[in-house]
Amino acid sequence: METGDRGAAAAAVYPGLRGRRVFVTGGATGIGEAVVTAFASQGAQVAFVDLDAASATLLCGRIEAGGAAAPWWSACDVTDVAALQAAIDRAVAAVGDFDILVNNVGNDDRHALESVTPAYWDGCVAVNQRAAFFAIQSVVPGMRRRGGGAIVNLGSTGWKKRNAGYPVYAAAKASMEGLTRGLARSLGADRIRINTVTPGWVMTGRQVRLWLDEAGERELERSQCLPLRIAPEDVAAMVLFLASDAARACTAQDFVVDAGSS
Repeated sequence: METGDRGAAAAAVYPGLRGRRVFVTGGATGIGEAVVTAFASQGAQVAFVDLDAASATLLCGRIEAGGAAAPWWSACDVTDVAALQAAIDRAVAAVGDFDILVNNVGNDDRHALESVTPAYWDGCVAVNQRAAFFAIQSVVPGMRRRGGGAIVNLGSTGWKKRNAGYPVYAAAKASMEGLTRGLARSLGADRIRINTVTPGWVMTGRQVRLWLDEAGERELERSQCLPLRIAPEDVAAMVLFLASDAARACTAQDFVVDAGSS
C-alpha cells in the first residue's frame, strides 16, 4: 500500500492562520506532532502540552531549525485537571488568549471487559474525554474576548467499526461527538466553532510499533477504499482546514479521515 506519497504532507496554505494562537494537547508525538508542525508552518503561534519531554524538546528544535517560531510547551499530565488548567493559564500568559484549541491527547491502551476496574475506567476517561471538556472550559473565555475561535476534538473510528479490545476507550471516544454537538449551539452564539475530526488507523510510530502486523496490513487492504496508509499529516490537514476561515460555516460536525474504511 502507498504511504500517502501523493501529498500527505502537502498542506494547503491558509494566510488567516498566520499569527493565530493555537493550543494543542498531546502535541509531542504522533498526530499531535503533525498538528503542531502544521500550524507552526502556517506562521501560527503554537503552544502544547505533553508528558514526553524528550520528544517535545526535539520537536521544538526541528520547528525552529525549519525557520518557524519554536512553540511554547509544558510538561503536563492532562488527567490532572488542575494541572491542565494551570498549564493553559501559563500558556495564555506567554502567548495570549487562544484562537484555536485542538483536543488531540488520547491513549488507546488495550483492555478486556473483565479486567476493567473503576480506577481503570476513571483513568481512561480522564485522558480520552475529560481533558477535552476542561481544556474547552479554560480557553473559551479568551476566545470570547477575541471575538470567536475554533475548537477541534479528535475522535476515533474504532467505536464506529465495532473494534474489539478497548471498550472504555471506545466509549470515551464516542462521547467526543456528543461533546462537540452538545456545545455547538451555545458556543456558536459567540462565533466559536467546534467540530470533531475522526481518524481511521493512522500510521503513527506507536501504532506501527505496537499493533501493525501482517494481519493488520490485510485488514487495511480489506477495509479501506483507498490503497494507502493514513499518515498523521493527513489528519493534521483536516484540522488546519477546520481551524481556518475557510471553514467559517462548519460547526457541530464530524469530519472522518479514514480512507473510506468506516
